[in-house]
Amino acid sequence: MGDLVTGEAVVLDLRVARLASRAVAFAFDVAVQFGLLLLVFLIFPVGFDDALQSALALTTTVAVMVGYPTAVETLTRGRSLGKLVMGLRVVRDDGGAIRFRQALVRALGGFVVDFWVLGLGGAIALFVSLFSAQGKRVGDYLAGTVVIHTRVPKREVSPTEMPPQLADWASGLDLSLLPEDLALAVRQYLTRYPELNEKAKWDLGVRLADDVGAAIRSPRAEYTHPHAYLAAVLAERRRRAS
Repeated sequence: MGDLVTGEAVVLDLRVARLASRAVAFAFDVAVQFGLLLLVFLIFPVGFDDALQSALALTTTVAVMVGYPTAVETLTRGRSLGKLVMGLRVVRDDGGAIRFRQALVRALGGFVVDFWVLGLGGAIALFVSLFSAQGKRVGDYLAGTVVIHTRVPKREVSPTEMPPQLADWASGLDLSLLPEDLALAVRQYLTRYPELNEKAKWDLGVRLADDVGAAIRSPRAEYTHPHAYLAAVLAERRRRAS
């Protein structure tokens, strides 16, 4: 179990993915990327001169090798096909869901440094990951991300009480869009809320509430405290699960 520490010095108990599981996920993703490249080259137009064909081939390769992971991890909030198979997800260093910027930086770092252009087929990624406490590669350091397991053992925590004033609102939420890693980060925040100072309670609560609001497409109202908002979401999620 690896601990992620937020900017407010709050420890989130998220299980960091290690080299073996990430390598298998990477192999799945590489197979998909090479399959896409093969498909593109099979339907590639012919009749151009050699220089133009080389330029088009290079552009297509970069588009697939960088565009695929960027698009997929942005749309799925950190889960490529390989990560989905292995139960992994990319999250920010503070435990929040990644966005386009983090996905693009990871993909560029992977293509240029970790694996292909300078990476000697993954040698640099392997070397850096072995010396990283959280199994990070260069792309993760540049993007401020880490890969975690989403299939974590359940922990006994105190049930979150539903704020009465938000019960009706929470009953109409679509919580199927809430990622497991984000729900876990919210649970950790609510569990440790009494231990935090006032600034950390507010800053981390707002950050998590913004991520949750974006995920479930129901943002927090300005007059609603982040703790109440997050407690309502988690309590409703638990009620439906039970």
